[in-house]
Amino acid sequence: MQPVDSTLTQLARRVVEPMGYELVGVEHFQRGGGASTLRIYIDHANGVTLDDCTLVSHQLSGVLDVEDPLPGHYDLEVSSPGLDRPLVFAEHFVRFAGQRIKVRLAEKVEGRRNLEGVLLGLGPATGGNAVVRLEAEGRTWDLPLAALESARLIPDPAAGAHP
Repeated sequence: MQPVDSTLTQLARRVVEPMGYELVGVEHFQRGGGASTLRIYIDHANGVTLDDCTLVSHQLSGVLDVEDPLPGHYDLEVSSPGLDRPLVFAEHFVRFAGQRIKVRLAEKVEGRRNLEGVLLGLGPATGGNAVVRLEAEGRTWDLPLAALESARLIPDPAAGAHP
């Protein structure tokens, strides 16, 4: 996922949020042959339909054509976050406190790169960096937000389709 302050994230936020959607995250990755994919995840309190994705894609395409933030050819995809919603921004870790998540760290912490547990929210920032608090393996882990490579909700089969 793109960082909160990246050009792509800021550009997507300027288009998505005034339309009444939540920007969940932005991915940009290279494919073979010099092409790339720009994937935008959106959400809405009532869920996200194919029509929602099409509408956002159309609006975002126009802005991307004018701003031209990416070199070369790329495909734009607009998608709902799904039940295993990615957690990207600090506010996600506050909003989904109490839910089970999977975390992958950029580097090992105490010999671990992958953790699953209950999200406790954000802890006190250390050195200006937000800390994600996770109850896993019988203890509380304080993980710098910047150290997370990825974090996703673990869908609860007993819960409804939309968190």
